[in-house]
Amino acid sequence: MKNRTRILLTGGFLGAGKTTLIWHVAQRLMQQGKRVGLITNDQAPGLVDSQLLRQSHLSVAEVAGSCFCCNFDGFIDAIKNVRKEAQADFILAEPVGSCADLSATIMQPLKKYWGTELLVSPLTVLADPSRLSAILRGELAELHEDAAYIYRKQLEEADVIVITKTDTLSPDVLTQLKQDTEQTFPKSKVMCVSAVQGDGIDEWFTEVTTRTEAGTRLIDIDYDRYAHGEAVLGWLNGTVNLHGDPTAWDDVLKVLMAELKVCIEEENLRVGHVKVIAENGQLYAVGNITGANNTFTFRAGAGESTDVKLIINARVECSPEHLDELVRQALLNVIQGRFTEEVLAWRFLQPGRPNPTHRFSEVVTN
Repeated sequence: MKNRTRILLTGGFLGAGKTTLIWHVAQRLMQQGKRVGLITNDQAPGLVDSQLLRQSHLSVAEVAGSCFCCNFDGFIDAIKNVRKEAQADFILAEPVGSCADLSATIMQPLKKYWGTELLVSPLTVLADPSRLSAILRGELAELHEDAAYIYRKQLEEADVIVITKTDTLSPDVLTQLKQDTEQTFPKSKVMCVSAVQGDGIDEWFTEVTTRTEAGTRLIDIDYDRYAHGEAVLGWLNGTVNLHGDPTAWDDVLKVLMAELKVCIEEENLRVGHVKVIAENGQLYAVGNITGANNTFTFRAGAGESTDVKLIINARVECSPEHLDELVRQALLNVIQGRFTEEVLAWRFLQPGRPNPTHRFSEVVTN
């Protein structure tokens, strides 16, 4: 039992801040001399999140083409790989943002079949405060009603609910939001984190690494609504190289994100998230559109050169074909004869119906 690797599953809807949190936790663990492995997950390969984490020289495995629950064997293979590669003391795993029913399909089988090798931490679900506030009021949080259904189901099964981006709220608003969340989900521990300021991260990590129970509740979920809630979103993952005269790539990325934002808002489309990373060797910049009101954030640092690699991930409520048209048009508006383009990978799709490998009807003792 001494050699068990602790695994932390951190879920939450698209744009909740999962990657940012696990990046900060990984950095803190490494500073303490701990060995860390990370596992990301998506319906298609070519994740901004995976590449962003690799930029920090972390050991990252990506389960692509299916969610953890529908490809449990692939998830286990990824766990084995990062355990071996990183000799990991901790594995931080980030499931697809539109996934729910994680307790029955991931937490219980992990405890049942891998409990001698893995120490499973409580299921954490992150919640963006803007969407969370709307959901608690019985609204749709600018989501399709079936996507909002998934959001609420994610919260219902959480052992720990973490309200993220608390630096965007006043103390009084945050206090009320936390109280409202505790009242609505009384069986879950509710905590608050600001990854930007570093607030609450240590408290959350202590909570999930000292509690002995994990995956403590199973939810009733309508898989027809669940499947439709995922399928209303078009998904696009694209990787493109641009080449031209020496260029400040931060400026190019800002223009691209502005073009994407205009395309989305002109058609009044609902956004899960739109993420783009511009990579110039070891230098990079990241743009992100998420949540209510299509909030835009940007992290600069891609520098200047003749070449850049763009990785684009978009989750928007429209057909995948239309999403493809929107993203290609935004790219075309940016290129405008200034750059030559090389498409390395480009996939757009609609998620299929969830078909989990396992689905437990009882809670397994950790």
